[in-house]
Amino acid sequence: MPSTSSPVANRRDRAAQFARLDRIANIFDSRFRIAGIRFGWDSILGLVPGIGDLVTAAPGVYIIGQSARMGVRRRVLARMAVNTGTDMIIGGIPLVGDIFDVGFKANQRNVRLLKKELDRDGTFDTCATMTQAQSS
Repeated sequence: MPSTSSPVANRRDRAAQFARLDRIANIFDSRFRIAGIRFGWDSILGLVPGIGDLVTAAPGVYIIGQSARMGVRRRVLARMAVNTGTDMIIGGIPLVGDIFDVGFKANQRNVRLLKKELDRDGTFDTCATMTQAQSS
């Protein structure tokens, strides 16, 4: 049975989903600021030996999964997986990994890749046009 949702509604849903994923990335990568340095729960939880970096990989996996559901191309998903894997592997190295986590920000990198992909198919342009039309 064909889908009853219009392309406009689908684009609205994708923009709303992007906003949720962007919030998650910001919470885990740059929620806090001390002395001008932004860091998030990824950096804090990564201080817990062994399990911290494994736990903080979950939001990255979630972002990749939701990006796949939104129709992101495989090569972009592969790049996201490399970002998340790099964060998890290097982040697991004591001290060096903790410093790396503060600067690398894999979740925000992945959300930027997602935004670029959604810009490519016009999702954000359409949503901006709809918002302007509704406010007129």
